[in-house]
Amino acid sequence: MMMADHLELSREGVPLVELRLDYIRRAVEIKRLLAERPTPVVVTARRPSDGGKWRGSERDRVMLLRSAVAEGADYVDLEMDVAGQIPRYGKTKRIVSYHNFRETPADLESLHRSMSELDADIVKIATMANDPHDNLRVLRLCRDAKVPTVAFCMGEIGTPSRLLCGRFGAPFTYATFSDERQLAPGQLSWRTMRKLYRYDSIGPNTQVFGVVADPVAHSLSPLVHNRGFRLLDLDAVYLPFRVPKEHFREFVADARELGIRGLSVTIPHKEEAIRCATTPESEVVGIRAANTLLFEPDGRIVAANTDAPAAIASLAKAFDPTGSVERPLAGKRALLLGTGGVARALAWGLARAGADVSISGRNFEHAERLAKDFDARAVDWVAKHSVRPDLVVNCTPVGMHPHVDESPFEKQFLKSHMVVFDTVYNPEQTLLIKHARELECRVVTGTEMFVRQAVLQFERFTGRKLSKRQTLEQVRRAISAVRYDEDENGSPTPAPTASPSESGPTDPVET
Repeated sequence: MMMADHLELSREGVPLVELRLDYIRRAVEIKRLLAERPTPVVVTARRPSDGGKWRGSERDRVMLLRSAVAEGADYVDLEMDVAGQIPRYGKTKRIVSYHNFRETPADLESLHRSMSELDADIVKIATMANDPHDNLRVLRLCRDAKVPTVAFCMGEIGTPSRLLCGRFGAPFTYATFSDERQLAPGQLSWRTMRKLYRYDSIGPNTQVFGVVADPVAHSLSPLVHNRGFRLLDLDAVYLPFRVPKEHFREFVADARELGIRGLSVTIPHKEEAIRCATTPESEVVGIRAANTLLFEPDGRIVAANTDAPAAIASLAKAFDPTGSVERPLAGKRALLLGTGGVARALAWGLARAGADVSISGRNFEHAERLAKDFDARAVDWVAKHSVRPDLVVNCTPVGMHPHVDESPFEKQFLKSHMVVFDTVYNPEQTLLIKHARELECRVVTGTEMFVRQAVLQFERFTGRKLSKRQTLEQVRRAISAVRYDEDENGSPTPAPTASPSESGPTDPVET
């Protein structure tokens, strides 16, 4: 099966493939594997202590690696402690590697110097990211090393370093055969890296954008923005940055060195983003929350908010589909559920549109504070159904995947004359939206708002416009699927599912 997987990867144009011999359960036919290889290979037999599955003795493992060198493997991966036991021979290039599944150690530079002295053609360092700053630390190794270096962080926090190491000078990065065959934490499939993130096209001048959140894995923003970059032929990439709240300021300070030009900002960073900005726009000052940061060439950090205009435009259309009423939200009784950044944007926008706003949250003090900022009324969470609103807006994460069986507003209190707006977009058809449709309420989904704000952000990032209709169709197709990759035209297509093999995963290495 390993040979079949290798052949498939070669047909897809993957130029370098890692053969993980530690996943093979029977005697390894190294001579046959190398004789029939359709692409250059890296031969690896990883011990459990280094994240592998090798079950034999250390003596047998070293002999296997020596055999790979003798048979002319293109590359052989050698951990630091065994590099001296396997001498250089023939044309085989030596990758000297270090793996740390616990942390990114403080002495990275001295570690790298020691590895470079072990007759290395390439140094590989893979460490666990516990802090987003770890990404920049390993990427600096790639950039500054005299010996070609592949350095990246593992874990979800470390995913951006896997995608950016080539921009910083790494000769290749590591991906897995499919999303079902992850060999290390945070590892992406080669299809995702190539089709969604266009890893092959990321160079020193590629502009970097992304979404910063915690959690971030659920975000569809990379799908929207990377598709837009491809359609408009822009040298840019959009990445997911998982950043815990306590590390946000440090991450913003690192942004320019990472090549970042703009960020979509979401939970839990929308209010902290203002304090990191040098130039908050008027909407941000009024809302006191930002969902967009722009890193300008003159050194300014501009904070903007596309949530409010996107939401108000969606609601205005719901109350007045023809667009004939000048202020369709004026005088409407609006109930906002939640007190976070999205609620602030909605409260600000609805107040400016002339609505009568009530705010309810599980923390009544937070609701009171928010209501005071926008001349609204605070309502205790248990009394929220007493408002009798024309408009109900869910600004909480209730109903978001995986908690899809929850609703923040009970069905019996919904009335057919209401407009119901759920800012949750994954899934689009939340339980609240389903109940509202059953009662024939007019609905606005989080997907509609998400697309509107994303299109506005894209224009702020690039100065170019995306089609709202086409973007909405794309997002809806993605939400309805278990998993999507993209075809060459940027359209989502169901990703193939690989069958489990006796030999285990083949790990593609993308150049």
